[in-house]
Amino acid sequence: MSRVYDLFVAGGPVMYPLLGLSIATFACAFERGWFWFQLTSQEDRVVHDVLEAANQDLTKAAAIAKQAQNLAIGRFLLAPLKLNQPSPETFHLAMEAAADKEFVQMRKGDKLLETVIAIAPLLGLLGTVTGLIVTFGSLKIGGGSSNDVNTAAAGIGEALTTTAAGMIVAIVALFFFRIFVSLQSQQMDYFSSVGSELELIYRQVWYEPVNSDQ
Repeated sequence: MSRVYDLFVAGGPVMYPLLGLSIATFACAFERGWFWFQLTSQEDRVVHDVLEAANQDLTKAAAIAKQAQNLAIGRFLLAPLKLNQPSPETFHLAMEAAADKEFVQMRKGDKLLETVIAIAPLLGLLGTVTGLIVTFGSLKIGGGSSNDVNTAAAGIGEALTTTAAGMIVAIVALFFFRIFVSLQSQQMDYFSSVGSELELIYRQVWYEPVNSDQ
């Protein structure tokens, strides 16, 4: 632990904003990770129950979706089911609007991670420049004291430490960002598949039979 603290101190003042960025990155990753864990671990059950009920009773299917409103998939399925005898076009539009709204929520945190990915290496580079300034400022042509040498070594250490720290923070943020983007892409495909299946059930079981009898 003392070794980490020594490296942090050796990095100079630029390490403080890098520390803030790293805390923000892990806080965002934890919040998004919990969101995705809850969604992916429960959505298959919710989808199965809603689609199965939709074949028998739309009111029951809507009630099941309403109970899962804390999940994105529950709100998505509830949007068209809570309508009163909508046309297929209205049913589809309700699902589409709900999906767009949920996808916006799924992208929450992306801008923060993108900002960290962009800024962290630049802060590391800034630390490199300031460290080299200290190094060259302490060097004296024609020789110098041991204190000058120590100061120059400290400046080089600061330059290398901040560069590495900036890259590490950016790499970690990029790692989380790519995972979340992949999950978002999978959910878009999943929502499209589930929505199409629910829409087909509504058309074949509820809308077309009623209208054909008229």
